[in-house]
Amino acid sequence: MEPDIEEELLCVEAELQDVQDQIRALLDRQEKLYERQSELQTLLDGYKISQSAENKAAPVAVEDWSGSFEWDSRADDTRFNIFGISSFRANQREVAVRASATNFLLYFVMESPLLMLFFQVMGLTALGIPAYMLTSTTSKEDEKYIYKALDKGEGALTILYVTPEKISKSKRFMSKLEKCHHGGRLSLVAIDEAHCCSQWGHDFRPDYKNLGILKIQFPNIPMIALTATATYKVQTDLMEMLHIPKCVKFVSTVNRPNLFYKVLDKSSVGKVVIDEIADYIRGSCSNNESGIVYCFSRKECEQVNELLSLVAKELRDRGISADYYHADMDVVARGKVHLRWSKNKLQVIVGTVAFGMGINKPDVRFVIHHSLSKSMETYYQESGRAGRDGLPSECILYFRPGDIPRQSSMVFYENCGLQNLYDIVRYCQSNRKCRRSAFFQHFGEAMQDCNGMCDNCAYGTEIKEVDATYHAKIIASLLHDMQSNDQRATMLQLVDRFRAKIKASAGASNTPASDLKKEEVEQLIILLILDRVLKEEFQHTAYATNAYVTLGPLWKQALQGKKAVKLEITIGQRGNKGGSPKGANKRTRTSGLETKLDELRIELSSSHGGIFPHAVLSMQQINMLGHQKPTSIEELEKLIGKVKAEKYGNRIIEIIQPYVTLENPDVMEQDLRKASENGGNKRLKKKDKNLVYVESSEDE
Repeated sequence: MEPDIEEELLCVEAELQDVQDQIRALLDRQEKLYERQSELQTLLDGYKISQSAENKAAPVAVEDWSGSFEWDSRADDTRFNIFGISSFRANQREVAVRASATNFLLYFVMESPLLMLFFQVMGLTALGIPAYMLTSTTSKEDEKYIYKALDKGEGALTILYVTPEKISKSKRFMSKLEKCHHGGRLSLVAIDEAHCCSQWGHDFRPDYKNLGILKIQFPNIPMIALTATATYKVQTDLMEMLHIPKCVKFVSTVNRPNLFYKVLDKSSVGKVVIDEIADYIRGSCSNNESGIVYCFSRKECEQVNELLSLVAKELRDRGISADYYHADMDVVARGKVHLRWSKNKLQVIVGTVAFGMGINKPDVRFVIHHSLSKSMETYYQESGRAGRDGLPSECILYFRPGDIPRQSSMVFYENCGLQNLYDIVRYCQSNRKCRRSAFFQHFGEAMQDCNGMCDNCAYGTEIKEVDATYHAKIIASLLHDMQSNDQRATMLQLVDRFRAKIKASAGASNTPASDLKKEEVEQLIILLILDRVLKEEFQHTAYATNAYVTLGPLWKQALQGKKAVKLEITIGQRGNKGGSPKGANKRTRTSGLETKLDELRIELSSSHGGIFPHAVLSMQQINMLGHQKPTSIEELEKLIGKVKAEKYGNRIIEIIQPYVTLENPDVMEQDLRKASENGGNKRLKKKDKNLVYVESSEDE
């Protein structure tokens, strides 16, 4: 009898195990179906929006924008001879149809920072383009001139920069603009940072909503909306809000092939992080290249700058200087910091997200995020301020799971705020997936080859995979017990309770051993939030908004041990902390001639109204001049364009000539012969003096 019972018991247990396996397989299938359901719903929503827009008015069909057009020669002439730009970027040539035919362009921009807008206007003026700005800081004299030009067409005015609030708050401006239109002088309306119009955009600004009236008021005037960060949903929203359903869309790739992306584990000790940042700047930016360090908040920004001051002496000894910037600073103080950095007199700005909008500095070599951005769009835009000149630059993000509750408590009330935040968290937590693939996926673009320009693709990372199914069960059990007693826990409190629970049960023979560190437990909790086992809830207090961790939709599977949880733990640090893998940083040593040209552009920028150095010569132009060494205005025009060659050509050739003489003995012999024929020892001495003055690098 007893053997029969035992045999049946074994059969039942075996069948139960089989059922459990089937349940586990079904749960896995259920999770995949949930994911697919979400994907299909998103696609369906996008299709409905698209169909709605098409029903109202389909975008204009254009057969081929890559052919030849009548405005090509004018656009090319303006591009090269006025702006000194060697070639158009993707889609710029196609968009240039309107710019080439413009008599007067109205340009709507952000209110802040006005200092950068001021220097953009100065840069255009230096190129012979009459440009003005109409903002709250515009002088009475300039305002009078602008309104007279709008009203009666008197005076030179080609581009007018205006802040969006002028539309809703200045009847005088709208009245003058209407007269400008009636006089046939308004040619184009351009809206920069257009994603600010949409509530689905990552930086919605209420004043931007009113810009839609412009197309109603001036239906026959072309309008162009520009943004670097617009998902399909935002693009569709913009077309509707700005009343441009028949618009032609030019969408460029989000891929910035010159940028190297990496994520570094962030220490919980603030000074350690700053030491790593300082080591990176010393090691990778020895030529005093400019950079930005982004922080989460104004308070944190000042703390980081205080920590930077601890190593300031060492940084100064190596020619590195840093200062901080945030929106609540005194306007004059903020402007001075911004100006010093823009003119290469300050290497690093430690700033909040308020810094960077509207900056026009192409030679930023690195952007470091000391803290997590709130979305993929925000990070793409902030990191994208590096390397706008096309030269190799780096984007580094320091990440620790413990920073997430602070960020989530700031964004949970925004449209898709938590979803957007969790997307950037997935980007950070991925140890295997190409960093660029996250951008392609987010912006709905086909995958492209990274070419080893991110940490995950450039070198392998040794990863230890931990079966955290039991750990997830303990966490779900703890939260279930707490919620049964009307208690809640922050992530830090939950980590402490979990570790205490594991420690108390460590002696039990049936308890899996746990060697998870505090940071790894935090990583596990975030993983469970992303997998919907847990979720965040928020409560306002008189002083702050607190984030609590609670049970999510799939908590029962975790509690019953039916949801397999795998935690990936990086063994060691990625990329030797601040360093880069071989070949990732392709910046070369600056030659002696390039250094002299850099010094010259700083001098010329100061003597020509205080414009920015890159408005005189870009780094790409300096590199070309250092390589080709033109010795005549005609040769120089072919490299930097007519306007710059006429304004700065003699000084540039004066700098280049000694290097040509030094490298070419025949030229030097001719110079010496001419000096001898003139009987001028004094002239020869002068030439010798120039030769002695030359500083050559190892490359030369």
